[in-house]
Amino acid sequence: MDTRSTKQQRALGPKAGPAGQAEVRYVEVDDDRAGQRLDNFVTGLCKGVPKSHVYQLIRSGQLRVNGGRRPADYRLQAGDSLRLPPMRIPAVRPAAAAGAEQMQRARAALGERLPVLYEDDSILVIDKPEAVAVHGGSGVSSGVIERLRAAWPQARFLELAHRIDRETSGVLVVARKRAALLALQSQWRQRAPAKRYVAIVAGRWPLRAKTLSSPLRRLAAPDGDRRVVVHAQGQEAVTRVRGLAQFVVDGAGELSLVEAIIETGRTHQIRVHLNHAGFPIVGDDKYGDFGLNRALAANGFRRMYLHAASLRLRHPESGAPLNLVAPMPATFAALLRAGGIDPGRFEVSAGSRTPGPAELPVDGGGRS
Repeated sequence: MDTRSTKQQRALGPKAGPAGQAEVRYVEVDDDRAGQRLDNFVTGLCKGVPKSHVYQLIRSGQLRVNGGRRPADYRLQAGDSLRLPPMRIPAVRPAAAAGAEQMQRARAALGERLPVLYEDDSILVIDKPEAVAVHGGSGVSSGVIERLRAAWPQARFLELAHRIDRETSGVLVVARKRAALLALQSQWRQRAPAKRYVAIVAGRWPLRAKTLSSPLRRLAAPDGDRRVVVHAQGQEAVTRVRGLAQFVVDGAGELSLVEAIIETGRTHQIRVHLNHAGFPIVGDDKYGDFGLNRALAANGFRRMYLHAASLRLRHPESGAPLNLVAPMPATFAALLRAGGIDPGRFEVSAGSRTPGPAELPVDGGGRS
């Protein structure tokens, strides 16, 4: 049983034995958990209890809220009182328990190494490394959120406020309170945050801005792989791209450093738009130029060159403007230097203002 707040801990009484919870207990919902679904709240609170067992208790009416039955998708309110009946936890073999403990220690060590860009009582902002998923699943044993929870087991609440691709590095915001999470999600629904990316692409992108607005459709794949294509019946997607530098790397030909400001947040949006425009992102193993990727990998340039460089939004509690900046990764700087470009010319400080989508000058040639 995992107690998530002092108020909850007082209400629960003695801890459950190794076989699970042996007696009826009562938990009061605090402000941080208000708005969470009943099933998610209980499975998060009662570690080790199968979710199927939680659903059975909800359907049978043994698990009650304020003395009455509630569906699994009921949204909890502050002050709600939950009646938790006795629960069973499957026995864990000693070897399995030792393995799980070792994995948790490994996750904690990785979580402690994640670079922190900003933190306060409401949010934690990290500079996500490339090739690290934001969460586990689909063959990934642990992502950023699992590592953070392992590194800060005392944290009452840690949830992703948004997502970026596994292959992409840069600014990632994590909420430390449910109220902060809901406020941040509201900003994303309103498309209020200004999101700035930098990428290195194949080809000679002009040193001016152009808007890419081809609609995008996400395709379903039998193996669960996500793939997105330009399609007339797809969803609206708008990316404003500006050329920053052009250079040549031996064995790779012409490359360009570009800035991308997105108005929408479709899956793989920047990657698909740039590839459709004829300028695939270097190192993209899904939409890129595979021959170019192999040539650069042979010289040690093995990542996908897309970086979430900055994010401008309002603080979820105070409303104060925040400009969150992740420095250019060393892997970007190395490729720029290989082309004779000084990466210091393109560093953005935290005090610099991230431009919004409407503030970029647009090429008079129109959209593509």
